[in-house]
Amino acid sequence: MSKKIHLTIKVWRQKKGETNGQFETYQLTQIDTDMSFLEMLDVLNEQLTIEGKEPVAFDHDCREGICGMCGAVVNGFAHGQKKATTLCQLHMREFKDHQTIVIEPLRAKGFPVIKDLVVDRTAFDRIIQAGGYISVKTGSAPEANSIPISKKNVDLAMDAASCIGCGACVAACPNASAMLFTAAKVSHLSLLPQGQVETQKRVLTMVQQMDKEQFGNCSNEYECEAACPKNISVENISRMNKLYRQASF
Repeated sequence: MSKKIHLTIKVWRQKKGETNGQFETYQLTQIDTDMSFLEMLDVLNEQLTIEGKEPVAFDHDCREGICGMCGAVVNGFAHGQKKATTLCQLHMREFKDHQTIVIEPLRAKGFPVIKDLVVDRTAFDRIIQAGGYISVKTGSAPEANSIPISKKNVDLAMDAASCIGCGACVAACPNASAMLFTAAKVSHLSLLPQGQVETQKRVLTMVQQMDKEQFGNCSNEYECEAACPKNISVENISRMNKLYRQASF
């Protein structure tokens, strides 16, 4: 059963990346605990608009935990403290009455702030683009069972492919590393026959692009796995490192 709570919201405000930012504090009353976190931000923005103030800019799209658009650090945790949950699927029932909630953008050199909670995550797009394409025969679709693939590899590939590129792993890592994201994208193709032709070239170019985007390196903190809303395993990083060593030789 839902109830109403009062909240103190401390949110990062920054007009653009080149300017200095600061936290601003707002009071919200009668917030329904059945609301999602983004709906709470909508209420805040409606209140700010009525007061003639600038609304808080934040990323969102599907609001169903699928697209990876939303993202912010809530009380020190990327996407909030609840495990395996995107920011848009985080509900206000996870917070207490009269609690203070601190909201800031995903902080990393590779994610420059655009405005308020909005950061530029196109570095991820460039890493994916660096991976290139897979070689497949054109024409009619092949018979589904013509290429035997073990269930173990199918499951591992599907788990890796569930990465939505939200950037929580980068924000959670002390080194702002994009290793988990890059490893997931490398793994889900390298585990399947269709993606194995270009595996060596792909892993080299994607890792090189990741370094070019000024993300840090992995130091086995495992914070990325803990923050990932899709439970992507750090085993993918081990797989990518192995593939990278093989391709380097």
